[in-house]
Amino acid sequence: MKKYYHKKLIRDKIPELIQKTGGSFETKVLSIIEFEKELKKKLIEESQEIVEASPERMLNELADVLELIKSIGVHYGIKFRDIEKYQLKKNKERGGFLKRLFLIWSTGKSGQ
Repeated sequence: MKKYYHKKLIRDKIPELIQKTGGSFETKVLSIIEFEKELKKKLIEESQEIVEASPERMLNELADVLELIKSIGVHYGIKFRDIEKYQLKKNKERGGFLKRLFLIWSTGKSGQ
């Protein structure tokens, strides 16, 4: 059988799914530092998939990004409910994105 080299972080049950379809694989357990780096790389990969997703695939891609956000939170000892609380606080203070506003210029500093 032809080998496909992926060299990326995968979900925990992927090896089982490969085995069930008669495939073989090689995995390794990442160090903490490697895992942190790969989580962030995977978030970028999945975010790019949102950019390219059709409306029919959007739910799937959003679920992948949410899973990564939760996993990154766990890695840093941040509970998801704390992320949600902070997101709501920022929404209350700075708003969301419902108005579809695009800033062309301002006299304030970036991010202010």
